[in-house]
Amino acid sequence: MGKRNYQHVQNLLPEIKELLAQGMTQAEAAKELGLTGTRPIHKLLGRERKKDLQGIPKTRGRKPAKTLTEYKYENKRLKMENELLRDFLRLTERGSGQS
Repeated sequence: MGKRNYQHVQNLLPEIKELLAQGMTQAEAAKELGLTGTRPIHKLLGRERKKDLQGIPKTRGRKPAKTLTEYKYENKRLKMENELLRDFLRLTERGSGQS
């Protein structure tokens, strides 16, 4: 088994960001800092983005929260619907208890 060569790229994050801001590519910055491996800067930046997103709740599949006016409108509509159904049942004599 080969020896694992750990590189503490996390400690180099400020330097990496500075080099990228100067216009270097990730590969050029990695070479400048002496980093080896498959895309170490790319992987580091991916981990950083993932950490930033952990505090943000996912909204996939959820309905947006309703406002008070939407609840009031829905309540009014449902009351009208119930009244119409009650009237219909009375007219058909099903709601009066007679069979």
